[in-house]
Amino acid sequence: MQSYDVIIIGAGMSGLAAGIRLAYYGKRVVIFDKHTMPGGLNSFYTLGGRKFDVGLHAMTNYVPRDVRHAPLNKLLRQLRLKYEDFDLSPQIKSDIRFPGVKLTFTNRFEDFETDICEKFPGEADNFRKLVAHIRAFNDVDLSLKPESARKVVGEFLKDELLIDMLFCPLMFYGSANVDDMEFGQFVIMFKSIFCEGFARPREGVRRVISTLIRKYKENKGDLRMGEGVKSLRVESGRVAGVELDNGSVVTAPVVLSSAGRVETEKLCSDVSKESVAGIEEHSGQLTFVESISVLDCQPRTIGYDQTITFFNNAPRFRYRPSEEMLDPTSAVVCVPNNFQYAQPLEEGMVRLTNISNFARWRHLSESEYQARKKEWYERSIAEAVKLVPDFRQHVKFIDTFTPRTIRKFTSHENGAVYGSPNKLRDGRTRLSNLFLIGTDQGFLGIVGALLSGISIANLHVLRGSSFA
Repeated sequence: MQSYDVIIIGAGMSGLAAGIRLAYYGKRVVIFDKHTMPGGLNSFYTLGGRKFDVGLHAMTNYVPRDVRHAPLNKLLRQLRLKYEDFDLSPQIKSDIRFPGVKLTFTNRFEDFETDICEKFPGEADNFRKLVAHIRAFNDVDLSLKPESARKVVGEFLKDELLIDMLFCPLMFYGSANVDDMEFGQFVIMFKSIFCEGFARPREGVRRVISTLIRKYKENKGDLRMGEGVKSLRVESGRVAGVELDNGSVVTAPVVLSSAGRVETEKLCSDVSKESVAGIEEHSGQLTFVESISVLDCQPRTIGYDQTITFFNNAPRFRYRPSEEMLDPTSAVVCVPNNFQYAQPLEEGMVRLTNISNFARWRHLSESEYQARKKEWYERSIAEAVKLVPDFRQHVKFIDTFTPRTIRKFTSHENGAVYGSPNKLRDGRTRLSNLFLIGTDQGFLGIVGALLSGISIANLHVLRGSSFA
């Protein structure tokens, strides 16, 4: 029976970050992942001779290297990485488009604030007061109690259109709650998207993952891909052993899991079949369909110069599982080409993301599944080009993934991208030596996931190591 100081479940961003942090301090760490490709929700793949990212539109929290106390630069110091290691190129500009109104934002918050004050002059002072409240709010306090963001924001702003426009990008990029967010997470996303900004490595997410894996292995971390966890053997209120799919058992005084709150609980040996239904009540519901359209031209040649567009064509923005296969009336349109790279990408690409419903896709036969993907790709694009340049005649390759794809490659219940709406901010579970990292700990996005792994490793393993 093998023994380590720490076992980590999942080789996603949070797992790799936690592993690096612990390995730096001489801990014997192993990461198990049932898949052969690392990255979890932010992985990559090759299809048709092309390299594609899974999930990554852009990294949030982008700041220049000299902004010392920003989350990006904090995590680089904690992981002992150089600013250049992720090779981040900032966005050009992005926007939020609702019927009759468009708000534009860049990586300069002043531009966004100015646009809001011009488009919503009656809310200018109220918006500034909201921003002051957000900046003063301690969003990394792991003891924060949940509070409705709709409620808090409604105490400052009265214009429902402006409120919906602010919530739209933040929900698409991080909310596990139907039609709302927990205020601490609203603050995290507001700061990361509007106050800091978007950037992307020219090579995509594989640049980030390869950097993390290199650092982890340099520090003698053990990475075991293709070895899934079958169960957590529970004895006397703690994890006594981790059983792998191959039947072997590994032990460690501490276990960190990025599998998700519900998913981790269901691995525990003391959970009865009768109690599974109660556990699943905490499962997330928010999932998506995403299509990738490869073009025969650069998007800017057909008038598309935005980096990311968040749009809503309905009277009100609704963020909830769609009644149909997907909701075409609101979406995220991302153009990976439109970042400030030193050299442009070789091919044009448009990524379209719509809210979906896992139950609609779950039980389709293979032929039905392929037919529905084609049908809803066309319907979603037809709605999107009402607001963005029509790129359909330039499409030369398509790939689409659905909630069923997400469920297969992440094991998240319902294919829920952002996991359970009930986060455990301090990572503590009912078992004394089992802690959550990643999505269900509560920090969001790639930078948030990295910070999650670092902060929980510091708090529960290294105990008091400075996060500065």
